Amino acid sequence: MEQFVNDLNGIVWSSALVYLCLGSGLYFSIRTRFLQVRHFRHMMKLIFDGRSSDSGVSSFQALAMSLSGRVGTGNIAGVATAIAMGGPGAVFWMWTVAFLGASTAYVEATLAQIYKEKDDNGMYRGGPAYYIEKAMGQNWYAWLFAASTIIAMGFCLPGIQANSIVSAVDNAWNIPPTATVAFLCVSLALIVFGGVKRIAHFAQIAVPGMAAGYILIAFIVIGANFEAIPAMVKLIFNSAFGMEAGYGAIIGMAVQWGVKRGIYSNEAGQGSSPHAAAAAEVTHPVKQGLVQAFSVYIDTLLICTATAFMILLTGLYNVQGADGSMIYEGLAGVAAGPGYVQASFDTIMPGFGSGLLALSLLFFAFTTIVAYYYIAETNVMYINRKVHRAWLVFALKALVLASVMYGGLKTAAVAWALGDVGVGVMAWLNIVAILILQKPALLALKDYEEQLDQGIDPVFDPVKVGIEKADFWIKK
Repeated sequence: MEQFVNDLNGIVWSSALVYLCLGSGLYFSIRTRFLQVRHFRHMMKLIFDGRSSDSGVSSFQALAMSLSGRVGTGNIAGVATAIAMGGPGAVFWMWTVAFLGASTAYVEATLAQIYKEKDDNGMYRGGPAYYIEKAMGQNWYAWLFAASTIIAMGFCLPGIQANSIVSAVDNAWNIPPTATVAFLCVSLALIVFGGVKRIAHFAQIAVPGMAAGYILIAFIVIGANFEAIPAMVKLIFNSAFGMEAGYGAIIGMAVQWGVKRGIYSNEAGQGSSPHAAAAAEVTHPVKQGLVQAFSVYIDTLLICTATAFMILLTGLYNVQGADGSMIYEGLAGVAAGPGYVQASFDTIMPGFGSGLLALSLLFFAFTTIVAYYYIAETNVMYINRKVHRAWLVFALKALVLASVMYGGLKTAAVAWALGDVGVGVMAWLNIVAILILQKPALLALKDYEEQLDQGIDPVFDPVKVGIEKADFWIKK
């Protein structure tokens, strides 16, 4: 089984997907005239714009929901693994995919807003399956994405997050895995059985707090090693382009692992964040598109960078060559993953590193599991639109809880490989779709900017803009 999953992972995450992610990000950046730079200040303003309604959540709540999916184990274990397999240069490629991916995040989030609809409970729903069906007219493609997402988010990915929590808690406080898994399942059940609003309120409170706490600890570690920052930055850039002794042989791995872990962490182009974006109550789709573009910065350029800097500044990491030999060994006997971050914590607070890491992973990973459930549920609701199958929603809840139980009690290797396959399949399907469907997102951006230039609060009229099948926005 493990070999099959690894082989499948190698096929999905071939160099073609890596170049597709980077190329599409560059393409959308050019088509939008680098909106991630032009509208940077405006993005921050929009985060706190808008209010929730009976049908939708606020822009900030939607941002928190998408960040709860983005900010997870990938920000800690994922960054450590990228450095271990691709060297310090992998960090540069994580930055690259984040900067370019912000434009990709804009396109997919704006499409989700344009083609959103209300479900049977009166709540906003949207995402790749919805805009693929409406804008592309390919129902089979939409169903394929929906099914892939349900499998990835409902089965493949929750186990990774649960495994990281269980391992960290066991290491820090010697709490048996069964007890931790039981706690996770009960807590998760209380939230997911509460509906979209409860998920949004939970994310709104938990995400800012956990991110701020982690960044604070990171700043302390970085500050304690401040004098080493110039040398570290030089190392990152030299390694990224094979100019650092010892790292030239793995330049391809630096690109691959930087992009892979960057996509896994910030989810730009993956097709997961549009589901939260569609839930926002806004007057114009571009508003939430820009907010979601900014969320990529928060995830990768802030939180992932904080993790990378802590690891690299303390020198407590290993880098493995393609042949299995050690190119750099600063933490002998420690496998790639959270242990690198724990070791960096211990440099400033000896003996407390494991506890701090456990708390960080507990909040990061748990909120991510909640986000995974919401994304999977949205795709179940898509499948249920014409023929209502109430049992499917219950089955999804059971599947997610089972995935948490299984992942929490099994080894991490298979869980990570399954997660990579799930992310990769979603990315393939979604990026191809948004490359085909980009026009409405670009037309909406032009309309939004024209209204901004007129000094008015933009309001979306799809008929005026020339966008078809945006039924939700057509005034009755």
